[in-house]
Amino acid sequence: MLTPRSFSLCLFPTASGYSSPDRLRILVPEKVSPDGLALLSAEFDVDSRPGGLSADELIACIPSYHGLIVRSETRVTAAVLSAGRKLRMVARAAVGMDNIDVGAATKNGVIVVNSPAGNIVAAAEHTVALLLATARNVGRKTLGIIGLGKVGMKVARMFVGLGMQLLAVGPYASPALAKQAGIELAAGLADLLPVVDFLTIHTPLLASTLDLLGEAEFRQMKSPARVLNVARGGVYNEAALLRALDQGWIAGAGLDVFTTEPPEKGSVAAQLAAHDKVVCTPHLGASTAEAQENVSLDVCSQMLTILRGGLPTAAVNAPLILPGEYRKLQPYVKLVERMGALYTQHYAPAGGGRGGMVGGTKFELVYEGELSGVSNTRPLFAALVKGLVSVISDSGGRDVNIVNATLIAKDKGIVINEIHEHGGSGDGAGAYASLVTLRTRSTSRLAGSGGRGGQMIQGYVSGKNVYISKLGRFTASFIPEGTLVILHNYDEPGKIGGVSVALGKHGINIRFMQVASLEEEDEEGDGRWILLLLVSRVCRREAETEARRRS
Repeated sequence: MLTPRSFSLCLFPTASGYSSPDRLRILVPEKVSPDGLALLSAEFDVDSRPGGLSADELIACIPSYHGLIVRSETRVTAAVLSAGRKLRMVARAAVGMDNIDVGAATKNGVIVVNSPAGNIVAAAEHTVALLLATARNVGRKTLGIIGLGKVGMKVARMFVGLGMQLLAVGPYASPALAKQAGIELAAGLADLLPVVDFLTIHTPLLASTLDLLGEAEFRQMKSPARVLNVARGGVYNEAALLRALDQGWIAGAGLDVFTTEPPEKGSVAAQLAAHDKVVCTPHLGASTAEAQENVSLDVCSQMLTILRGGLPTAAVNAPLILPGEYRKLQPYVKLVERMGALYTQHYAPAGGGRGGMVGGTKFELVYEGELSGVSNTRPLFAALVKGLVSVISDSGGRDVNIVNATLIAKDKGIVINEIHEHGGSGDGAGAYASLVTLRTRSTSRLAGSGGRGGQMIQGYVSGKNVYISKLGRFTASFIPEGTLVILHNYDEPGKIGGVSVALGKHGINIRFMQVASLEEEDEEGDGRWILLLLVSRVCRREAETEARRRS
């Protein structure tokens, strides 16, 4: 008689991923390069509306979209993000984020990305153009740079060719890179402002950079000095800058950006734009054809990756993932997500929780081998949360991502402690480059064996496939994919044959079978094992007819 000691039916995505009857939809309410949109249209429905949408129109239509791509005109407010119930991602085809409520996006679990590198050359070139336009005699002059990021460094390298001396400040400036580029680092603005002939700022607009230069700072500068801004309106206090020009504290300014664009009639920004000591342009810093093409391809490529389930590489509301870390983490994201789904389906139902809920469970996620040296494992944390809740949520976990995973875990009472095993007393990765272990904290003292009756899953990556190598105290090697039947039983003759016959009678085909035995024999010597079956239904009509006859 076929009487399994316990039984689990686990469902996983197939190799082609999660199937969905509907294509994801992307809204593009501004003009974006068609080459970038072509990357998306093969897999998603792209709704391009280059004429733009009003705030009310955007709120009305956003509920049916999964992705949103904007430039500068569309304001992605908290109301828009709250209305976007399906929205997973917002991409801005530019560097700044001043037209997107990033905090509200994070609260709603929406990933926000930009293109931090697409218009670097264009912005640097425009800085050079404004400087040359404000003063042609640039030889042997000193240029002060505030913000030594990608654009700031590009500007510096360009001005070295013009024979200028470079002095810079930046909270994250690398002394080694600065020295290599011929840049002298100043201790602060007080050391930089009195000695520079030109000043250019290349920082984002943050609370710490708003009105970074005001009246006190302009008074410290040389009277023949000139200031440039191709970054964001607001880093200079515009009223103070207007006064500095009128009073002769500085000689001139080259401005591409303002606090309001276009400047409102009668405003300080409008007075600056019309000032005879100002050379101004209408936010053209990133408006070269090459730059627009680059940022479009960049953000569209990121949206393609993320909507496919990949990791963000330039998310402004998630930790930066370096290229080397990205390559190392990508396959393990899939592994950890499958381990979480396997835990919920195999272990959680036995706990008696409603619908196999995992709330209130304390987990340990242990990394061994090469993976233990990766500092940013937040994508793996998010993958585990996604896997744990995927089979008990209406969305199948698709609403869980690197941005909101911590909030979701907290809301559901899931506690996860990540452990990096750098050698020591653990088993180590052994033959694998990296090994990942998921266990409930109650079994952590018996991590080596999974704990007697403990809840532990272990896995590794080989090539393009992910494998489960241990399930509790049972040693195995199987790919968590498709429909998996897990039977606990005793080692007695006829058990496996009985399973095959029972499934065959109901038109269910066995595509893969493996017997996983105990890692060490039980104290009673009962010879327990797990039978793992990857199955698929065939001859459905005949099987249903036979089942009705037997009932």
